[in-house]
Amino acid sequence: MVTGEHGPPRGRRAHLRTAGVMCIGLTVVALGVSACGAINKVRNAVHDIRGNKATIDAFTARVQSGGTSTFEATYVTTGSAPATIVYAVRPPKGVAFSLTPTGGSGDTTPVHLVVNASGEFACSQTSGSWTCRKLGTADAASENKIFGFYTPTHWVAFLRDFSLAAGFAGDKVTSSTMTVNGFTMHCVDFVAAGVPGTSTVCSTAQGILGYVKVASDPTSFEIESYSSSPPASLFELPPGATITTTAGGSS
Repeated sequence: MVTGEHGPPRGRRAHLRTAGVMCIGLTVVALGVSACGAINKVRNAVHDIRGNKATIDAFTARVQSGGTSTFEATYVTTGSAPATIVYAVRPPKGVAFSLTPTGGSGDTTPVHLVVNASGEFACSQTSGSWTCRKLGTADAASENKIFGFYTPTHWVAFLRDFSLAAGFAGDKVTSSTMTVNGFTMHCVDFVAAGVPGTSTVCSTAQGILGYVKVASDPTSFEIESYSSSPPASLFELPPGATITTTAGGSS
């Protein structure tokens, strides 16, 4: 038997080398199966993300086109506390928002907000008389959340963030069309993993929000009327209103 100066006999070394190659081969196969599974998951996620992004980009492009327009839209909501909402925009600073309850239960307090060159105001009516509070920065930010839900900017940001996370979470985003109160709309529909129901957000041909329904939430809102020429009075305080100032605001 021929041996080297060090280590096992040549035949044994060959056997060990073969065994080692087999072990490495088996390890590679095992890792390959695992890696292939991971790669496929990532590939599917990337595919979903790209698909979601394309669908949402097409939708938000329509919504953004109406982001700088002058308009007045009236919406009606469903649910336990139905209401009528009037939302109007007149760039660069004019914004008007009013919410009038139409029955049901829950928060039945009317909301009337006005933004114009003089500032931002929250108005309320008691016994026919109007009182308007000029809001400071912090109060204005809080009030803005009320009508932010109805703005194109809010939903564009939400949907773009959603499109990134949706693919990895296994969520699905598709597009559809629907007609509500004579308005033909383009929509995005998304189903979130673990959340029952389908959420739908739609825009009108004018590039503004037309319909929103979030998954299994019974409340939705839909457009009822639209005008590209809102009256100037919408962006003014009610005639004879008493003006007060919140902390941090200015008269």
